[in-house]
Parts: sequence; structure tokens; C-alpha cells
Amino acid sequence: MIPVIAFGEALVDMLSSRLGDQAAEGPETFTPYAGGAPANVAVACARLGVPSRFLGMLGDDHFGDFIAEELAAHGVDTGGVVRTRAARTALAFVSRDASGERTFDFYRPPAADLLYRLEHLPQGVFAEPAILHLCSNSLTEPAIAETTLAMAETARRAGCLVSVDANLRHNLWAGGRADAPLVTRLLDGADLLKLSREEVDDLRGDHPEAAWLAERLAAGVKAIVITDGPEAVRLLGAGRELRVAPPQVKAVDTTAGGDAFIGGLLAELATHLESAGIASDWHQDDAFLSRAVTTACQCGAHAVTRPGAYAALPTREDLASLGG
Repeated sequence: MIPVIAFGEALVDMLSSRLGDQAAEGPETFTPYAGGAPANVAVACARLGVPSRFLGMLGDDHFGDFIAEELAAHGVDTGGVVRTRAARTALAFVSRDASGERTFDFYRPPAADLLYRLEHLPQGVFAEPAILHLCSNSLTEPAIAETTLAMAETARRAGCLVSVDANLRHNLWAGGRADAPLVTRLLDGADLLKLSREEVDDLRGDHPEAAWLAERLAAGVKAIVITDGPEAVRLLGAGRELRVAPPQVKAVDTTAGGDAFIGGLLAELATHLESAGIASDWHQDDAFLSRAVTTACQCGAHAVTRPGAYAALPTREDLASLGG
């Protein structure tokens, strides 16, 4: 199978001991979990048996050590991880409501992941067929945005497939609001695009939804996956729309749900492309797409029933217990 290469932020999620309006019993405490959306996806693929690699920068500090060790322990290739003393590893303090939905307080910027540049790319990283996965959190400052967009273009020219999860976190952006045109520029360079229902509404503004989605497909996106919490997942392509209902579970922590979903989808795609070829018409194969989105839904459902990020991501054995 072809490898999945994830680029972007790796950070430490400090998960609160309190849930919703739960009455305080002693002081609030925070448990560190290795996280960061692209890093979560790399781990998700590795735990599903797909070769995965993480590209990014970590601080030369205790939390950077923690993340690097966790990535390696889960089978992720960390040969593309760069360490720096110019900034520290990012932190996110995570609070959850009674249904497991989370809110983030980020300690970023400054942070080490924002200092990654094209010069840090390992030599020949895109020489062989691969899937490059990105998200919008690497657009929040001009220099890292330039790096991210250039990396996507470099991978695409090398014949790799590009996957983008919008993964909007407005409080990471100056002014507290994502730059929608800049995010859309990254989205339009993807082959596979994942959005949540809320992200579609945020990014389209006053533009009608159907027209906005059609513009993404016209720009060259081959498949758009739209998640909506426990509701059916929509998969759109040129002239097609599929719907897949996810398993119904009781959510404990939704931190890694979306990352588990896209990780499961990319793991299925990486396996499929090994035999079909990276230039195949995978996006027109409804049977494959239905199976892949079903697996992705199972991955997301498993992840939200457990706290943390890496630790919540399923293995093939976990999926088998769900009937996957």
C-alpha cells in the first residue's frame, strides 16, 4: 500500500478532569495527551496498518520529547520531524461538555510547528507515490501558509494525491476568524477534501451551498466528504452523491473523532491505490467509496468513546469488534 504523509501541527492536548457543569470535587487537573490534527491522522493510519510519516517541527523541550516518543511508539515514521529551540511545542487546554464536545484554549503562537519551512523537507520525500495530508491550521501565519501551499503544489507535481481536512480552529487565527479565501485556496488544491457541516457554512458565507461545493469540484477536487456529527456523512463528486450513516455511540471525548474519520478514509484509500494505481478513477468507484466511508465512520465512532487523541484511535482489531 502507498504511504500517508501528514504535515502540520503536533501539540499536547491538556484534557480537563471536569466534564460539562460537573460539580468540582477538588482542584481541576489536566492530563497530557499527544495530539494535533495531522499527527493524529498519521497515528490513525499507522494503527490501521498503513505506512505513515509525520512531517513537522517540535520544540526541543519536554513536550516535544513526549510527542516524538508517542508518534514512534504508534509506528509513525518520525524521520521528517525537526526539533528547534527557537520556540516551544504548542499546548491546547481542552474542556468538554456533558456530551463530550470540546472547546480549545491554544497556547500557539508562538510555537515550534509554525517554523517549519520547505528546506526542512527530507530529500526525496515525494519521489514515490504517496498521499499528502494537510489541514488549515498550517495557514494561520504568512510564512507557514506559504510553506503549506508550496508543499501541496510540490507533492501534486510529483504525482502524489493531496488530502485536505479544513479542520477550522478560528481561535488560532489573528482576529479570531479564519481567512476564508486563503483556506479555500488550500481546499481547491486537494484531490480529497473533508469538511464538517459547520465548516461548509463558515467558508461559503452568503454563497449558496450547492454552488459553493460545485465550485470546489470545478477547481479540481475529486471527492468532498462532509461530516455532521452523528448524522449521515455525505460524499460528493462530479455527478454523484453518496450517504453513509455512522454507528450511533455515546460520545465521551470528540477530540479525535474527525481525525480518526479521515485517517480511516485515507487508510482505505492507500490500500486501494496500491492495486488500482494513484492515477486511477478511485473517486468514481461507488462501491469502494461506500466501503471506505463506512470504515471511516467506524473509526470516528470508536475514537469518540475514549478520551484523548492517539490513545483513542482504533486498530483493525478494534474495528472488527464493531463489525468493520
